[in-house]
Amino acid sequence: MYRITIDTGTTNSRVTLWEDEMAIAKAFCEVGVRNTAIDGHNQQLQNSVKELIEDVLNQKKLTVKDIATIIGSGMITSNVGLVEVPHLLAPAGVEELASGMVPKMLPNIVDKEIWFIPGIKNNVPVVSVDNCEQMDIMRGEEVETIGLIERLRVEGPAVFVLPGSHSKFVSLNEENKMTGCLTSIAGELLSVITHNTIIADAVNKSFATDFQKELVLKGFENGTRVGVTRTAFSVRILSQFTYLTDNEKANFLLGVVLSGDIKAIKNSESLNVSQDTKVIIAGKDSMKDSFEAIVKEDGYFSEIKAVSSEDQRDLAGFGSICIAKRRGL
Repeated sequence: MYRITIDTGTTNSRVTLWEDEMAIAKAFCEVGVRNTAIDGHNQQLQNSVKELIEDVLNQKKLTVKDIATIIGSGMITSNVGLVEVPHLLAPAGVEELASGMVPKMLPNIVDKEIWFIPGIKNNVPVVSVDNCEQMDIMRGEEVETIGLIERLRVEGPAVFVLPGSHSKFVSLNEENKMTGCLTSIAGELLSVITHNTIIADAVNKSFATDFQKELVLKGFENGTRVGVTRTAFSVRILSQFTYLTDNEKANFLLGVVLSGDIKAIKNSESLNVSQDTKVIIAGKDSMKDSFEAIVKEDGYFSEIKAVSSEDQRDLAGFGSICIAKRRGL
């Protein structure tokens, strides 16, 4: 059985052709919902998704008639995507996501229904400055979480660490339903500090390339003790008065920025974790290794697992297929 999955984010879109649960063709472009926000319409996104679908079909000499199901997830279901689908209310798991899928014909893109998977929002009926920290939303991370639950055979309670430009942390209860999420701009903040502040010169505008645990932990320790903003400036002090390499200073800075995320995971009312909550860490190796090191150094959580690169392969598409199968598609 052939399926196609569409995963659209803020800046990129990916289309994958699947034979059963094996990805057999992929296409990618640097067009996402940001383009819709800038242009004021989604024509560029429509054109790109159409081209990506045609690309994967051509790679395997197939036509749309050969495809059983097309599934869309991520920011494609937002108001600046292709079809707006309201968030589901947490707690929600694979059953709720499957039930919430919305089919839509978009003949300008493909002559077949696309099934769109909704995102999830935290259960905060009325948001104010007093409780805004409890509220959060996600589109895309919920399908990645379902993919990890399936591949790793996870049983909650657990919290998933999904780092990126906007890192997501997703909590799972004993019934394997997502009870809430938390968003951090750690990746974006790291990029801004690295490229657009006085610290840029100290790290030569470069991120950490080779993971150096000792430097990450030093940054984490200092950031936890005196705060992110003060410790970030310490990178300039290190540049002026030590012989640390750019990579070493960048590792220190990474630990500093991530110290704020560890505090958020432990204390946020969005997640409500405990010491018995399993921590499952995904992401690229440098970020994943850094998160794993500082979570262990912090000592609050007792069970920590880093996800292999293989288990993260084509995760959004795989999770989407798991949800579609539960729908009976």
